[in-house]
Amino acid sequence: MTVRDDVMALGIGSDAAYAGRFSRDLGALRASGHSGTIMFCSAPYLSLFVHESYSKLKRIDPALPALLSADAEAIVARSRHSLKLFEDNRRGIEGQLAYFRDEISPAHADRFLNNTWLKAAHFLETDLGLYSYDGRIISTTHAATFHLGFDPVALLEEGSGPNLQSVYEEYGRYFRGLGARTDSGAKTFVSHLDPMRFDQRENDVRSTKYYGQVFNGKGTPDINRLLMVFRGLMNFVDSMVGLGADANEVEYTVFKMRFLTLYQVLGSLQMLHDERPGDLNTQSTRLIEKITGTWSASLIMDRSAKPFRNTLMHYNLDSRVDLARVDATQPLFGLVPIYFPSHDAASFVEAVDSCIEETASVIEEWATVPEQ
Repeated sequence: MTVRDDVMALGIGSDAAYAGRFSRDLGALRASGHSGTIMFCSAPYLSLFVHESYSKLKRIDPALPALLSADAEAIVARSRHSLKLFEDNRRGIEGQLAYFRDEISPAHADRFLNNTWLKAAHFLETDLGLYSYDGRIISTTHAATFHLGFDPVALLEEGSGPNLQSVYEEYGRYFRGLGARTDSGAKTFVSHLDPMRFDQRENDVRSTKYYGQVFNGKGTPDINRLLMVFRGLMNFVDSMVGLGADANEVEYTVFKMRFLTLYQVLGSLQMLHDERPGDLNTQSTRLIEKITGTWSASLIMDRSAKPFRNTLMHYNLDSRVDLARVDATQPLFGLVPIYFPSHDAASFVEAVDSCIEETASVIEEWATVPEQ
């Protein structure tokens, strides 16, 4: 095998093995009643692992028998692309805003509003669920619909549970085919979660009112919907995904989930700042600049380092990389000094951790005190 083959195989194998351990740990937590919330948050990462590895396997062996049904493959693709946020080439900023405004939000409103027989009580109905851990929002029902990749109307229909289950059973069979096991290996972040730190009661709100009270204020509910997705992603990787990680060891898949989330949120906020400045109030502009203007954000988002992100996202090495400097036995394949010359793996992970914490903190500040 070549160095390129080694990097691809190790990346795919690491993600599949992590998915197996994740499934095991999620099963152990299922009795707590919060496994669904964790799946809402984790869906785009699992889909990313499936989509990108399957793409590589089919390219290597065009005669490979279908490992996923056509329906599951389409769902995987939509779910995986949700992680790209505004950088999704198919939708971009306007397309993502329209998807929430015209499909996700109406599907929830049709399903959950105007159901009470007493019309005078309709104002009490809610159509947006908020999910928190340690007092910080990690997902919403709108964000979950976005990340799961299912048609919004079909997902909210009564009796949709078996369809959802069957797709994730396909995920499980796929990962097992890549060697994933559920009977051994280190614990994942799921095992370190405290069930008492999840919301102990339902937290449901009326979406039209809620989206007018967060982030950029009442004039831009469409933007605020997507910013809530950013908020949940950052809180998820900051407060949950890194739990139990060994400070002296870089775990590939954990770092990958955290780094890619940070990268996509930073890039999408910069796009919003640059492409839709007229939609942002003074406070929003200031806080985006605060998030994207830190030394660590500048380090991570430097254009010359984008191939590093691409390797984590797509498993393959950039065609221009010096293969003599790549070492599959080293943390992150020895790529950090290549793309970030002033850092080794340990110091770079520290910089990413710091940027995640700061970004999540500022987004929380922004979410809760909009300028009116």
